[in-house]
Amino acid sequence: MPAAEPDPLSEASDAELLVRVARRDRDAFVALFDRFAARVKAFMMRGGASEADADEIAQDVMVLVWRRAETFDPSRAAASTWIFTIARNRRIDVLRRTLRPAPDPADPLFQPEPEPDGFSRMDATEREARIRAGLAELSEDQRAVLVAAFYDGLSHAEIAARLGLPLGTVKSRIRLAFRHLRGALGDTLAEELSDG
Repeated sequence: MPAAEPDPLSEASDAELLVRVARRDRDAFVALFDRFAARVKAFMMRGGASEADADEIAQDVMVLVWRRAETFDPSRAAASTWIFTIARNRRIDVLRRTLRPAPDPADPLFQPEPEPDGFSRMDATEREARIRAGLAELSEDQRAVLVAAFYDGLSHAEIAARLGLPLGTVKSRIRLAFRHLRGALGDTLAEELSDG
């Protein structure tokens, strides 16, 4: 019986295998996996990972090697350096995720806004009625620029383009409208409108 010929992949360098993996050569990936998966797992375990975690991270690293093989540049690093850099970065990601504190359900950011009490609702209703009355007293031109600015969220330049007006006219109409509202609603309510 003739002697079996040696597997050409077993003779290939790590860099050669990575170049072939970049071309989606599955046999080259299997050879690279056989060379590095156990070494990556041992590296993870030396870094403090449990055997199960190290095994999972090694699997993830080898999948990343498959996906990113075309980014390997043999002029910048050896294949083993490139693979272990991926492994180190993956270990850092896992550590960050495990060290991140769990969200505190009592944190005020996770609490719903309290329901307004009756007085707050009355104040809001009264305020809304006063604002509507103030807006109704404006000229149509002034109301149009305020609606475009505050309800549609347009900038002065966008309002000018939409209404076919010079920019200075838009600004002066907004200024005049606020002067009127300040007189009709009082300074505090008019300022709330201009800030909101």
